[in-house]
Amino acid sequence: MTDSVPSSNTTPLTVPSRGRTRISILLTFLGLITFLLGAKPALFGLDRSPVVGFVQVSVFTIGLGIMCLGGYIGLTGFWKSTSRTIAADIGSRLVATGYVIAVFAGMADVFGMGTQTFPRVPLFGPWQATGVELGQVVIALGFLLLIPYRRQKPAPPPA
Repeated sequence: MTDSVPSSNTTPLTVPSRGRTRISILLTFLGLITFLLGAKPALFGLDRSPVVGFVQVSVFTIGLGIMCLGGYIGLTGFWKSTSRTIAADIGSRLVATGYVIAVFAGMADVFGMGTQTFPRVPLFGPWQATGVELGQVVIALGFLLLIPYRRQKPAPPPA
């Protein structure tokens, strides 16, 4: 009787298709441009206010979401022919969780949980920036866990 023991090699056998790779790169680049448009509109000659307001936060949040989608599509393509590891599943959930953290931190004033409550104009402050950065760190950790790896075989002892 043969026991079904999983292999320690978790490297996928195939590479993602060209179409999937192109869509991933296109979405990630489009998300980056959208993110930059919201975070630094002066790069595009569109800076009209000294503060970061609701529209800018909305735009860079949408851009971050598009980047997450592009990265997720690209990295899950490496797992096309094999089942994903538990670490990769945790990574995909961390990407989504990090995005939720970034959205709620960025929109805290809009949701009524920030320093500028409803009668005042929503403002993107330092606490919110820290929350968005924390969300981005969680997203990055998730993407690192989504990367397939190959375990190194132990080197034979010297003769």
